[in-house]
Amino acid sequence: MAPIRPPFRVVGISFDHMHMGDLLRQVHEHPEAEIAGIFDPDPARMAGAIANFGIPPERVFTDLDACMATAKPDLAILCVATAAHADHAERLAGYGVHVFVEKPFAASVADARRMIAAVGATGKLLAVNWPLRWVESHVTAKRLLDQGMIGGLIEVHHYGGNRGPLYHLADKVEVTPEEVERQKPGSWWYKRASGGGSLLDYLGYGATLGTWYMDGRAPLEVTCTVDETPGTEVDQHSITVCRYETGLSKMETQWGTFTDPWVIQPQPACGFVLVGTEGTIRSEDYADHVMVQTRARPEPHPMPADPLPAGERNAIEYVLGCIARGDPLTGPLDPEISLLGQRIVDSAALSAREKRTVALVP
Repeated sequence: MAPIRPPFRVVGISFDHMHMGDLLRQVHEHPEAEIAGIFDPDPARMAGAIANFGIPPERVFTDLDACMATAKPDLAILCVATAAHADHAERLAGYGVHVFVEKPFAASVADARRMIAAVGATGKLLAVNWPLRWVESHVTAKRLLDQGMIGGLIEVHHYGGNRGPLYHLADKVEVTPEEVERQKPGSWWYKRASGGGSLLDYLGYGATLGTWYMDGRAPLEVTCTVDETPGTEVDQHSITVCRYETGLSKMETQWGTFTDPWVIQPQPACGFVLVGTEGTIRSEDYADHVMVQTRARPEPHPMPADPLPAGERNAIEYVLGCIARGDPLTGPLDPEISLLGQRIVDSAALSAREKRTVALVP
């Protein structure tokens, strides 16, 4: 019998992103992991996690270095504001730990490359988590693509978003519209310098999962336009067109969908439409099926979504499994796939600023 290894020690670094609570829940429920520490400079932002997971005071820190030195983690989950991803990843790399970054990857391609270099130099994994990777319908769509059900993929269309980033907390706990408006002026989500805006928040989903669907192919050029809401310094709606050798793909981001897709799918529906040479697949967020058309059966028809297999039921389970086995990361969590997604995001931001079509940034 193989020896039983001690639990993975995992720390949560920063509660800027509300997904920290969801990720700590995955750690808490993992039979071979423990929450070794949490850090945020504002103690109030950690209160929910402390209560939810019974985190003792000696594992709660308002100093990052004290957290890392005391907890001695195997894995650090990073949920700081996007603009601070690179600085924090470099700092965490100094402790020789695996680093798990919640989407988006970075504020820029340059920052993403800094992160890859810093963590890569330690021999540890850098994982970039995209929660849509763990949606059964989207994983099923990838399987059907790989099996050739719709021939060669020529177009990816993505519509992604929600009512806005302040309308929900961890575990999708809803916030009242009045509270949202109260928080907006001080929220990093609505500050350009912090990496706010719907484009940086959601375009990475379409660009990164789209790159996964496209088997790593890159677009030739990118055209993007964003809304310009008076009194708001970041975009809340963007539309990006990517020209590939096979044709045009479209990726749209929206803060302001009529409903949140995990409660009621809005119209347009959030999700992907994949167009192939021999058919199409429509995969909506959180759906229990995909809709398929083929030459043999051209009327759209449902196919049930596959249950996620053991070891890949959520991001923490998957990453800890890769660490335990010594396996590389694959798919959207692979930083090289996410880097191409980031190049698309940077190209879109440049296009929107300059109001012109641009070549894919290197």
